[in-house]
Formats: sequence, structure tokens, C-alpha cells
Amino acid sequence: MRPGSQQGGSRLTYVIVAVVAIVSIFPLYYTVVMASHTNAEMAAARPPLLPTTDFFANVKAALALAPLNKGLVNSVIVATLVTAGTVALCTLAGFAFAKLRFRGSGLLLALCIGTMMVPLQMGVIPLYMLMARIGLAGHLAAVILPTLCTAFGVFFMRQYIAAAVPDELIEAGWVDGASPTRLFLSVVVPAARPAMAVLAMLTFLTAWNDFFWPIIVLSSQNPTVQVSFQSLATGYAPQQSVIMAGTLYGTVPVLVVFAVLGRQIVGGIMQGAVKG
Repeated sequence: MRPGSQQGGSRLTYVIVAVVAIVSIFPLYYTVVMASHTNAEMAAARPPLLPTTDFFANVKAALALAPLNKGLVNSVIVATLVTAGTVALCTLAGFAFAKLRFRGSGLLLALCIGTMMVPLQMGVIPLYMLMARIGLAGHLAAVILPTLCTAFGVFFMRQYIAAAVPDELIEAGWVDGASPTRLFLSVVVPAARPAMAVLAMLTFLTAWNDFFWPIIVLSSQNPTVQVSFQSLATGYAPQQSVIMAGTLYGTVPVLVVFAVLGRQIVGGIMQGAVKG
């Protein structure tokens, strides 16, 4: 291929990437614009396209209407603990199903995967009755404990560990007298780190955005950030700018987590693509 054609292809690639990036970022940008104006300004014949300093006033109004700070702290606690527990437990279970040989492993894995086919709504009533019986209804523990381990996480880590960790490496560890704990910490965890980062990101987003179960089991005095958003849409004509400002305020931790784990996520995707 001639150098000119390669340069033309690279320019086209950059143009496509730029267009995709602009299309992806525009909804977030326009949310900032909406959070910086009033309903009347956004309903004008020519709506504004640039944000203003009124954004901070709208954020202040959102904090006055809804317990966003309380919800933000609760969501950070819930999402962090759920993410840490899910990554740890699912990686352990994935290692056991992928590399350890024990009776009934296939049946247990099939039952675990089968639970993914059961709708969440079917278990809400008995789960709430259980939380109420043990005295956890209204507490953050009622949101954390049922989601500390997921069937998707177990299956995801099992598939990744089975492909990323050679059986010969595990057998060499057995020959050297390594315990399962030593093998897990010294061999499996370093190899599965990209997949753990991907699972952590997906779990954090799921826990952060969860609305259905927290609004059932938590009280309005102890909400997560998603539950606290409902207090913003009060009144006969809710202020869309205040709602958008509150939404952006509650999105900041998600952006921070993505910035921290973004490189690991891309690395995990690229590593899986190369192995495939």
C-alpha cells in the first residue's frame, strides 16, 4: 500500500473517531446547557447552546429541594461496598469453577447461570420480607447484601480465568506445594486484573444507577442518590434546569470512577481481542 493511501486512511479514521466522540459527548454537554438556564429560556424559539454561571445557582436549588448530599454519600457507600464484594467473591468463584476440580461443579455453575433467567421482580416480595424479618429494612445493608455476588460476575470471571490462566501454570503451583489461596493471590489475581477492572466498572455503574430495589427497601430519610432525585420533580411545573443540575451533581462520582478504571477497561478489552 502506498504511503499516501495510508495517510488518507488514518485521516479518515481520525475524522470518524472525532464525529463519534462529538455525538457521544453532546448529550452530556447539552445537559450542562439545560442546567444553566430556566424553563422559559430552553423553550424559546432559539434555545441557547452555551452554558452560563447560573448552573451553580441551579445546583444550590437542587440541593435545597432534595437530600442529594445524603443520597450521594449513601450511594458512594453502597456502590463501593457492592463493587468490592462482587469483584472479590466473583473472582474467587470464577477461579474455583475454572481451575479447581470438585464434585458437582458443572451442576453448580449451571444453577448459577440459570438464576440469570429469573426476573428480579419475582424475588422482590420474599426478599423484602426477609430484610424486614432480620431488621434491615430501611438500612443500607438491605441494598448491599443481596447484591454482593452476581451470577453474571461469576460466569464472566470464570470464562476469563479459564482463558487467561494456563492449566500448566496452576499445575506447576500445585507441584511446588502452593495452597489454593497462594495460587489465587499470586497467579490468578495478576492475570485477571483487567477483567476485574471491567467487572468493577460494570458493577459500580449498576449499583449507582439502581432505583427499583432501593426505593422499595429504603426510607425517604435514608435514600440513595437515584431515589433522592424523585424529590426534584415536585410541584405543578417542575424546573427542568434544576432537575438537570441535580442529575449532573449525582453523576460526578461515576465520571471519576470511569477516569480511574478507563485504562484498565480498555486494556482488558484489547487483551481479550488479541486472545480471540
